[in-house]
Amino acid sequence: MVKDIDEAMEHIRRYGSQHSDAIVTGDASAAERFLREVDSSAVFWNASTRFNDGGQFGMGAEIGISTDRIHARGPMALPELTIYKYVVRGTGQTRE
Repeated sequence: MVKDIDEAMEHIRRYGSQHSDAIVTGDASAAERFLREVDSSAVFWNASTRFNDGGQFGMGAEIGISTDRIHARGPMALPELTIYKYVVRGTGQTRE
């Protein structure tokens, strides 16, 4: 049990997985603050964290999940697992 939203968000920050977190409240300003400030791959207001799934988000079959902050974060399907390679062909151009 926590006494207020500040204590709840501190608990999530300290002990959470940064995967999915939810707030259940009728207080719209508290909910908006939670959605804005909690650092997880998905945050929910009055909805189940079980919705944090690639299929639910329209990505097709989920291949994995990531809580990293670089590249893919959250549910991952094939496009999120793709590595990019840029190929540049020039004729002596320079950059000034």
